Amino acid sequence: MNSSYTTLSRQTGLMREMRVVANNIANSATTGYRQEGLIFSEFVNSAPGRESISMSRANIRNTSAEQGALTETGGTFDLAIEGEAYFMVETPQGQRLTRSGAFSPNAAGDLVTMDGYRVLDAGRAPVFVPADAKSINFGQDGTLSADGNPLGQIGLFVPEDVNTMVREDGVMFRVEGEIQDNFESRVHQGFLEGSNVNAIGQITRMIEIQRAYEMGQSFLETEDQRVRSAISELMKS
Repeated sequence: MNSSYTTLSRQTGLMREMRVVANNIANSATTGYRQEGLIFSEFVNSAPGRESISMSRANIRNTSAEQGALTETGGTFDLAIEGEAYFMVETPQGQRLTRSGAFSPNAAGDLVTMDGYRVLDAGRAPVFVPADAKSINFGQDGTLSADGNPLGQIGLFVPEDVNTMVREDGVMFRVEGEIQDNFESRVHQGFLEGSNVNAIGQITRMIEIQRAYEMGQSFLETEDQRVRSAISELMKS
C-alpha cells in the first residue's frame, strides 16, 4: 500500500495548491495583494523494522516580493511603495504589515485604512492629518507635510526574515519575528500598487495541477482494482 499512501499525500498537496492558486486568481485585481505560492517538501516516515515511506508535504507558503504595477489615481491619501517595504497598521489583533495604501483620514484626524485601522509612522505611532490643512504632501521618504510644514514620517518596514510573515487576509500580514525599518523603499503619493499576481501564469498552473491530480486519481483507481483482483484470486485458491 506504500504507493497508494505516497500518491494520497501528493493528491492532498495538489488540492492545497489548487486553493492557493484559485485565491491568487480571485485577487488578481486587489490593490496591494501579494501572490502566494506553495512549496512541496519530502517527508520520510520510518520506524525500526519497517520499510520507510517517502511522502510529500505542501505546508510551506511563500509570498512573492515582486513589485506590482503602480497606477496613478491622483488621490491625496493614496500611497504606493516602490521597493520591498510595507506600511504598518494598528489592528485589534496587533500591528500588521500591508502594501495596500488606499488611506483616508477619519473623524479624529488619524490616517486609516479602508477597514478603519490606523496607519503608523516611523515611530509606530498613529499618523495624524490636520483637518484644517489646505495641502497635504508625502515625500518619497514618507515625510508628511501640511501646508509645507513637516509633521511626521509614515513608517516603512520589512520583516527581518520574510519567512516569518503569515497572511491573515488578502492584503494583511502578521509577522512572527522581528520587524525593522526600511530606508531604501520610496513612497509615491497619488498612486496605488496593483496586485502582483501573474494571472496567465496562475491559470496555466491551475491547469497543470488539475492534470496532475487527474493522473494521480487514475493511478489510485488502477491500484485499487489491482488489489481487489489480487484478493479475489487469493480467495479462490
